[in-house]
Amino acid sequence: MLVPLPRLGHPDLGIGVGLRTLHYPEILDRWPTVGWFEIITENFVQTQGRPLDILDRIAARYPIVMHGVSLSIGSTDPMDHAYLRDVARLRDRVGARWVSDHLCWTGVAGRNSHDLLPMPLTVESLTHTVDRVHEVQEVWGAALVLENPSTYVEFRANTIPEGEFLAELCHRTGCGLLLDVNNIYVSSRNHGFDPLAYVDALPVDRVVQFHVAGHTDLGTHCIDTHIGPVIDPVWALLRHAWRRGAHASILLEWDADIPPLAEVLTEADRAHRWVAGA
Repeated sequence: MLVPLPRLGHPDLGIGVGLRTLHYPEILDRWPTVGWFEIITENFVQTQGRPLDILDRIAARYPIVMHGVSLSIGSTDPMDHAYLRDVARLRDRVGARWVSDHLCWTGVAGRNSHDLLPMPLTVESLTHTVDRVHEVQEVWGAALVLENPSTYVEFRANTIPEGEFLAELCHRTGCGLLLDVNNIYVSSRNHGFDPLAYVDALPVDRVVQFHVAGHTDLGTHCIDTHIGPVIDPVWALLRHAWRRGAHASILLEWDADIPPLAEVLTEADRAHRWVAGA
């Protein structure tokens, strides 16, 4: 039997959910039993007043993890050091256990697409991304945690499978992985690769966190909509990674047609059944 592997010194926080404004009243009134909350970094960076007050109150009771969408680690634009410092200040304020973002780029020449765009998976882009991860980690004084993306198109110039690209990025930089098993499933449907082989290519000792989520299946392709519930093949990918030794914090994303918190927590708790005995 495989044993749990290191998570870059980070604790296993158990089962968590994303912190969403819809659930603020219930959280503040009842303080429900939740392992931890993940926040979208950009919702609280450069923000004052009520949002930060609520976050401070929640962070006093629950572990917090920060998940960003604006790092643009793959872009050719210079890194935004003011943004990096703002993220570090928020991390320190709420005691965030780690900070994650996506293996993607969000814009170029100063223009932000507000979307997570796919990387060219080449030797050149790998070298470029390695340098930028080092730059971020030097500013933060901590390992960056990167999430595998969901993608709908690929570059013809690609020469490295995405799982191998992430593995080499971890090897060269010491960064961690946020393994989104729903993204693996969605991309495997869109591009026709084996999702189990993708997981097997990753260094499971670098997996700090998991994402599970629902998606929209349009038959010919899937869209990463974060609409629950999670389908069984996605849970099965989580169990496969768990069996390989990637025992890490699990978070349920539910970002569209969001139900009451109790329903979100019930869906998140299904993770216990899928990893039990794995």
